[in-house]
Amino acid sequence: MEPEAARPRPRLSPASVLPEDADRAALVARVHDPDSGGPCVAAVRGEHVVDLTALAPTVADLMEREDAATLVREAEGTRTWRLDALLDAPADRPDLPHLLAPVDLQVIKAAGVTFARSLLERVIEERTGGDPAQAARVRERVARVVGGALDGIRPGSPEAERAKQALLAEGLWSQYLEVGIGPDPEVFTKAPVLSAVGTGAEVGVLGASVWNNPEPEVVLVVDSRGRVRGATLGNDVNLRDIEGRSALLLSRAKDNNASCALGPFVRLLDEDFGLDAVRALDVDLRVEGTDGYVLHGSSSLREISRDVSDLVAATRGPHHQYPDGFVLFTGTLFAPTEDRHAPGAGFTHEYGDVVRISSPRLGALVNTVVRSEQAAPWTFGVGALMRNLARRGLL
Repeated sequence: MEPEAARPRPRLSPASVLPEDADRAALVARVHDPDSGGPCVAAVRGEHVVDLTALAPTVADLMEREDAATLVREAEGTRTWRLDALLDAPADRPDLPHLLAPVDLQVIKAAGVTFARSLLERVIEERTGGDPAQAARVRERVARVVGGALDGIRPGSPEAERAKQALLAEGLWSQYLEVGIGPDPEVFTKAPVLSAVGTGAEVGVLGASVWNNPEPEVVLVVDSRGRVRGATLGNDVNLRDIEGRSALLLSRAKDNNASCALGPFVRLLDEDFGLDAVRALDVDLRVEGTDGYVLHGSSSLREISRDVSDLVAATRGPHHQYPDGFVLFTGTLFAPTEDRHAPGAGFTHEYGDVVRISSPRLGALVNTVVRSEQAAPWTFGVGALMRNLARRGLL
């Protein structure tokens, strides 16, 4: 990556971030309120954002309520902000109200290797040891041997076992193939509670990484009983070189300052937006560099290898509980291979890239790429939230 340049701020407006059917959607936001010195739970109603913190002090609390969608649509709030003003305020200005990631006490989990196309890119990372210069050569061999053999295979099925044996015979079996088509999915903790950044904020790439990319994903919002209550968009920033050196470096590759973005809002499930609508979501990606470079990509949950309900069941059950609920990145079909600089080097971020992840029914998550070490430090944790809510008489 090139040396860090000045940090441009994308211009956001309600029209650019709201779902296309926002008038029918129950949308949840979190707002940093300087008067309260902390976050507020809020409902997005058109171009206004209504404070509901007195009714649900945290988003995790809201997700436990059976009447959450009704409350978000109809409940009177204690005050209102203009959405355009919240979007215009820099996310690193504590003196101005601005949008935060729309979740709080939920554990941030992620499912990996859930699409066949991106599965093969993980194999390529492993085979190259994280060296982007070798990617084109290894990609050609993997495509020649594997081709479309994994398309449509149900993980854990007899067909998946036969594919495994064939790949073993070719010397191409991988730990990524194990979680991609084996009986057990990869589910890991992406980031600490309260560490995610929201739309308009800077998103961080570790300074040591030279091969990395955004991962545009649908993110499920799940309550303590394992019920999917809503969905949002996420960027599971991926450091391909570091994870490619060893899967045991997953935490270093995935969990860094500002390396998890969520937003813009949580769309609650209701009669107009159910789990089948989530299963049909398409996600678009646009990366714009300060040098004029533009990358387009897309992902569709229609092509996921494991149903989203199976991913939720693999995360929460008799084996593991989440009393404050969790959010779950569902994986991505997107794995960019276009050369950005040298032939065969593939894609990697440059500082200053503006990443826009969007879906018609979820809106748009927009962030600017910076070095993780230079992103705004994460300082507001669980202890700070509890003290703040207690001081405001909300606990």
